[in-house]
Amino acid sequence: MKTVWVFPGQGSQTPGMGADLVNSEKFKQASEVLGWSVAEVCQGSNGLLSRTDFTQPCLYVISAVLSDLLKEQGHHPDLVAGHSLGEYSALYCAGAFDFLTGLRLVQQRSLLMSQVEGGKMVALMGYDRDKLEFLLSQRQDVVIANDNSLDQVVISGLEQGVAEVIAALQPKRAIYLPVSGAFHSPFMATAAAAFQEHLDRVTFADLSVPFLSNVAPQSPTTAGPLCHRYLVQQMTAPVRWRELCLHLQALGCEQVIEVGAGKVLTGLIKRTVPGLKLVNISDRQQVLQFSCVDVAAR
Repeated sequence: MKTVWVFPGQGSQTPGMGADLVNSEKFKQASEVLGWSVAEVCQGSNGLLSRTDFTQPCLYVISAVLSDLLKEQGHHPDLVAGHSLGEYSALYCAGAFDFLTGLRLVQQRSLLMSQVEGGKMVALMGYDRDKLEFLLSQRQDVVIANDNSLDQVVISGLEQGVAEVIAALQPKRAIYLPVSGAFHSPFMATAAAAFQEHLDRVTFADLSVPFLSNVAPQSPTTAGPLCHRYLVQQMTAPVRWRELCLHLQALGCEQVIEVGAGKVLTGLIKRTVPGLKLVNISDRQQVLQFSCVDVAAR
């Protein structure tokens, strides 16, 4: 059964995540690099889990540990993908770089993104997509940042522009996201240029399995230098998750395993591509349960 492992991004975090993983050596290594306790932040009691500069490293660590546990149980993907931040977890899983290299990149990315100000991101549900695309075509200050599914997008841009688009569109729901900047938009260009300086110090190895990028969702690749280039583009480009999901069928994928906190991605995939077998792996117990079911099915 052809299987893709997908890795969640910011917005999937929940207090208490990774509770049965905290004794992992990677949690200890991460805390030494970051200078704060990943385990403590993941418990959510100190309020830091909602901050970009803490959220992103925590999500990366949890996904990395879970993908390692799956491999230890004899499981391996045929393809990997991630949603925004999740691309770093996917590329670690596929061997583009080692765990600590990926963590340091995520740390720098999250710090730069957390320092961006003056923009807004809003999730829209229950809206006229044609009308949204028309409204955005008439202005330069708002874009679609996350094309998650036909019935859910995130727009990103300057505060006044975002408010004007929502007023004209009148969606059933508009949820302002708790971020400081207009992520995945041209307004991230300064942060992206600063981050490229960190990326350029890292050489990406060719991958062990193909990677589907948010930037080019119809072009799986194992070329390390190309994946490097995609991450440079990623901060200012939209997350084309809906297109990526639709392309999974064309690639012959039959099973999707979401590796990391939450169930956000499998929910989006279910709405976009019904019929795929969906599995969530968010803790150690689920790794063991999945392994037992997989063995029994052989």
